Amino acid sequence: MKKLLNTLFVTLQGASVVKEGENVVVREADEVRLRVPVHGLGGLVTFGQVWCSPQLLFLCAERGVGVSFLSENGRFLARIAGPACGNVLLRREQYRWADDPQRSANIARDMLTGKLANGRQVLLRARRDHGDKGAAPALDQAAERLADCLTRLPLANGLDELRGIEGEGANAYFATFDALITAQDQAFRFTGRNRRPPLDPVNCLLSFLYTLLAHDARSALEGVGLDPSVGFLHRDRPGRSSLALDLMEELRPVLADRVALSLLNLGQLRPRDFRTEESGAVLLSDDARKQVLVAYQKRKQEEILHPFLKERVALGLLCHVQGLLLARHIRGDLDGYPAFLWR
Repeated sequence: MKKLLNTLFVTLQGASVVKEGENVVVREADEVRLRVPVHGLGGLVTFGQVWCSPQLLFLCAERGVGVSFLSENGRFLARIAGPACGNVLLRREQYRWADDPQRSANIARDMLTGKLANGRQVLLRARRDHGDKGAAPALDQAAERLADCLTRLPLANGLDELRGIEGEGANAYFATFDALITAQDQAFRFTGRNRRPPLDPVNCLLSFLYTLLAHDARSALEGVGLDPSVGFLHRDRPGRSSLALDLMEELRPVLADRVALSLLNLGQLRPRDFRTEESGAVLLSDDARKQVLVAYQKRKQEEILHPFLKERVALGLLCHVQGLLLARHIRGDLDGYPAFLWR
């Protein structure tokens, strides 16, 4: 359980959330685990096997507290809100901002700052941990290029320039990604990013993890009342969750890339865990996919100190926290969107 930004996240499996007077109470069996006054809540998010009493739902609806239900793994299931819900106003404002090139560029700039800074942090950590194995010059050069991209972001005019800087930073990052893989097997050599379909085991693993992260980002945005389909960096396209793709950019290095590197470098995945189709597409085996899911869920349980909130937060809640911060920025409660910067 965690209360962040006036939103109560209940992840304790088997817990009950009930109404007691003007309080929201979380119980495990007969033990009260948390008691929060309803007037101090803006939202309630439950994960998995968490039961909410009808009286609690009535109270939340009456007081304008939105209740979102997610699966244990974070997939959005449903949302309950009373007639005074402000989601319509929030989404209308989101659509206006998405149609405004300057506002779209400002949010995209903040998100790309997080993406480039976090990618650079991955390289610097690898430089510290494995720089003695001959990869130091390449890692230093890539980190310098990402630092240069970061200095140019504030000077970029419009989305096209921002996308150009993003592309340059992504090329520098993935050009040295092979140096981050310490597994000696040649099957895990990485020569560049490819997808739709992925053509080698590393790209297959990255694409699968990015899909998981995209699902988490979409669920988080649904939970805070934003439209996942209307983005700022990624523009509208039928069937694409553009805002979810925006949100996940700054979280890819932390939640996906680090998991992929751990699985490969610790020998938890082997070449036999991948198979190649006649089309050339590389896929994970069923057992390997389960192993990746377990590793991803374990990563989400790790806690970090959030640089903006100054509170300890599980990595699995980052999508929800960043979604809340974005919603508050769009509502006008925050002057800017504070991207997540990994330390």
